Amino acid sequence: MLALPPLASSHGYEIDQMIYMVHGLMLVLFVGWGIFFIVALIKYNRRANPKASYEGVKGHASSYVEIAVVMAEVILLFCFSIPFWAKQVNAFPNRADAMEVRVVAEQFAWNVHYPGKDGKFGKTRAEKVDTQSNPIGLDLEDPNAKDDITNLNQLHIPVGHPVIIHLSSKDVIHSFALPIMRVKQDVLPGMSIQTWFTPTKTGNSEIACAQLCGIGHYRMKGFLTVHTDKDYQDWLSKQSTAGGDGGSSADSFWN
Repeated sequence: MLALPPLASSHGYEIDQMIYMVHGLMLVLFVGWGIFFIVALIKYNRRANPKASYEGVKGHASSYVEIAVVMAEVILLFCFSIPFWAKQVNAFPNRADAMEVRVVAEQFAWNVHYPGKDGKFGKTRAEKVDTQSNPIGLDLEDPNAKDDITNLNQLHIPVGHPVIIHLSSKDVIHSFALPIMRVKQDVLPGMSIQTWFTPTKTGNSEIACAQLCGIGHYRMKGFLTVHTDKDYQDWLSKQSTAGGDGGSSADSFWN
């Protein structure tokens, strides 16, 4: 019905259903107001009504329509939107079963930071930031940072596992958007904001910035790759850690 992107997350179906219902209501209102406008032009033109009437509308049809629209909006809000928000936004998955990743936005790139075998993120410090060699300011003196993995514009995750993304920004407001996952979250400077989803299909997609963030906004594009468990572990084993060692076991990220 609507040209939505392919769906690849467990919660995406509910998002799509709400989009369909909201657009259905908007279509009904658009058609209804269009018909009313045409009828008003024909029925109340100057030729049919040479003298103005100051009595106003005496019927209650418009009131009934307004009540119906309000009731439809109340149903959408309380029966669909609020329950979905409580389920997907407020209720985060058990961290023991989830993979956690940091994504640090900057003009105009996505810096991806994975914890290592210990499952702990190393500390980051502003004074350690180097645009070329250390864009997120990872403190290599922190023992937890030695086995961390970082890359640029490449987010790799395993299928079927909840993924918690910790979002932050080095400069201006960005918006982390994964259309096929039905995920979009503003990224604000000075804040760490979490979002999560469970991928249901393997494949490749784009990470977009959905907030105008500067002259190079159009080229702020990353890439999402969803692997099978085996392929993800194979990819992970080939990555170099911040301390210069080989990759880690994917299972160690879910604790």
